[in-house]
Amino acid sequence: MKLITGGAYQGKLDFAIKKYNINTTEIVNGETFDVADLSNIRCINNYHLFVKKLLENGENPISETSKIISENPDIIIIIDEIGNGIIPLEKNERIWREQVGKVGCLLAEKADTVERIICGIAIKIKG
Repeated sequence: MKLITGGAYQGKLDFAIKKYNINTTEIVNGETFDVADLSNIRCINNYHLFVKKLLENGENPISETSKIISENPDIIIIIDEIGNGIIPLEKNERIWREQVGKVGCLLAEKADTVERIICGIAIKIKG
């Protein structure tokens, strides 16, 4: 599994497409995809939005992420760093932010490679 992280609008998806030669039909958006649709998927973009969707549906992001990793060991996951800046006032937003951080830690631990993208430039953190 490969993890690509960084701030919003930093070029993470473009980097993944170029580096890993991904066809756009092999990418799903974390905000809208269903876990059952992972059979022909190489990349999940916006994984932080998938975490939000899981929380809204009362599901556990850690266990769902563990399941995705174990069933798709070659998947590429792209997740935004959302833990910086002002702490949200809304309780649900704070919970989401915390869960994205925990999921990010799990993903980084299990990943073969972790790359952080800043201004379109990759910094290899692991691998």
